Amino acid sequence: MLEIFELAVAYGHLQVLWDVSLTVKEGQLVVLIGSNGAGKTTTLKTAQGLLKPLNGHVWFMDEDVHNMQTHDIVAAGLSLVPEDRLLFPDMTVVENLELGAFAKEPRRQRAETLAWVYDLFPRLKDRRKQKAGTLSGGEQQMAAIGRALMAKPKLLMLDEPSLGLAPLIVEELFSIIERINQEGISILLVEQNVQISLALAHRAFIMENGRVTLTGTGQELLEDPKIREAYLGM
Repeated sequence: MLEIFELAVAYGHLQVLWDVSLTVKEGQLVVLIGSNGAGKTTTLKTAQGLLKPLNGHVWFMDEDVHNMQTHDIVAAGLSLVPEDRLLFPDMTVVENLELGAFAKEPRRQRAETLAWVYDLFPRLKDRRKQKAGTLSGGEQQMAAIGRALMAKPKLLMLDEPSLGLAPLIVEELFSIIERINQEGISILLVEQNVQISLALAHRAFIMENGRVTLTGTGQELLEDPKIREAYLGM
C-alpha cells in the first residue's frame, strides 16, 4: 500500500535520512520506533509531501507520490496526524472535523463519516460546539485523529499520538487506534510507547540516526533482547 524506498532527506545542508526503506501492506498496523532525532517525523512528513527528498521514492497505491502536492496526496487516501496536532483553537470541534473533509468524495460523505467519528470518540460529540483550544490534551488528540479520518483515508499516519497524555487516556487511545485498523484503515504509527505499540503491530521498523536498522513482526521485536534493553529498560 505504502512503499518508501531508499529515501534521503535533508534540511538545508543537514542530511537527516539515509536510504530509508519501509512498507505498509493493506490492513496492517505498522510501527516506526526510534529515539528522538532518529528521523521518524521526517519520514512521515516526506511521505505526506511536506518535505521533498534528495533521493528515493514514495509510492502509495502503486503511484509515485513524492512529487505530488500534499492536498493531492490526502485526496488519494494518505492522511497524517502531526505530533503537534495543529488544530484551529478558535474554531469549534465540529468545524475542525469538517475541515478534514475538503476533498470531493469525503465532502459528499461528510455526514456519514462524522457520525462514525462521533461513534469512535463520543466525547467529541459532547463537545462539538466547544472551541478546540479549550479541550484537554487527550480530547485535542482525538479531534486531530477525527479530522484526519474525515478525509476518508486508506492509510492513516500517526506521529506520537500518546505524547504528554495520562496513562488511562493512552490506553483508551490505543484501543481506538486498534479499532480503526480493524475497521479497514491501514496505519503507520510513530510512537515512543514501545511496549503497547509493538504489542499491537503487525510489523515494526527500528530507526537509528536516520537509518532503518532492524525490522520484524511486533512480537519478534518485543522479544528481542537488544530492543528490550534499549527501549524497555529490561
